Amino acid sequence: MLGLPVDLPPLPEASDELIELTSSTPKPRRKRTVKEGAVRKARPAAKPHRPARHRLLFGVEEHMRKTRDTKQGEFLRPYKRILPDLISSETQLLRALSIANDLYLALDEKGYRVQIAPAAGDLDRILIKEQEVESKDRKYGQYHSGSIWAPDRPTVLYVDTVPIGLAITEMTERVTVRYFNGEYHREDSRLIRSAKPWQLTHSWTREQDVPCGRFRVIAYSPKKGVDWSVSWQETEQEALGALIPKTVETLKAAKGTLQRLMDAEDVAAAKRQKAREEEWERYVKQEDARKVAQALADSQQQLADIIERWGKAMTVERFFLDAEERLNNTADEDRRMRLEERLALARAMMESVDPLDFIESWLVPQERYQAKFD
Repeated sequence: MLGLPVDLPPLPEASDELIELTSSTPKPRRKRTVKEGAVRKARPAAKPHRPARHRLLFGVEEHMRKTRDTKQGEFLRPYKRILPDLISSETQLLRALSIANDLYLALDEKGYRVQIAPAAGDLDRILIKEQEVESKDRKYGQYHSGSIWAPDRPTVLYVDTVPIGLAITEMTERVTVRYFNGEYHREDSRLIRSAKPWQLTHSWTREQDVPCGRFRVIAYSPKKGVDWSVSWQETEQEALGALIPKTVETLKAAKGTLQRLMDAEDVAAAKRQKAREEEWERYVKQEDARKVAQALADSQQQLADIIERWGKAMTVERFFLDAEERLNNTADEDRRMRLEERLALARAMMESVDPLDFIESWLVPQERYQAKFD
């Protein structure tokens, strides 16, 4: 240590005894009795692990934030159109995703798979109402004509084979907004309350529907012609998460009602289809009869025109015959030769007077249109 010499103690004298190394012998395993085996097998299986996030929501947050320009007090309008049916403002997006995740997982645990409807299906999304308190008028958007983003395909769950549409939307409430510094702000916002009276001299107010931070779940029938929907919305006293068990049970119980409505719609749709086919068949027959009658009338008119033309041609022919007869009786040879040439040119300019030539150009009714029905 520290570069100083150290006195080492002498080693003890070695023993002359031999040391033998042997491998350890495993202890024989005690056989389990029949009773112990039955108890072990009767132990309940471990509960399947619940995923933290539903598979349908992976990457959704990033797509929702890639949005078109939105004004204050408007919902997100993502560019991607194939997303879960989720309507939210930017400030409430994480909570909207949390509600959707809890609801989707709760439905999956019951065996009701949640997915985006296939493109080739005949399932449609209904109009989702966003107002917390329904009103006759709508004042959403800066100019009260703003459109709310909606996915191209509905989000659906299946209770066995019965499809149910599912939408989650943040609701809107009607508030007073004030125009200040080029934008509209809530009248009760800190910015407006802290403004000086002179700063508000040239501002004005109006009413507008803006996202309120509370959500609504809408379940509906995505099948065309089936009018069925039910909704759950949270209040300031009750959050939407507490309503999820009730929502799942209601959807489970709705299977029978929806199946009856869908079957009735299938029967009604078949009747409408049959009525349309019969109506189309009547139209085709009427149109066929009209075309047959039109072909007959056109053929008759053409024949009358041909006879009239032939009559005029025969008048001309009589003129030429009379002219030729008079020309043959002309004593003046020079005049006769001059007029013969002119008469030949005139006759060449006129059409044939052969009745067979006229009748050959005539179209009979069947040549104009062939009837499809007797």
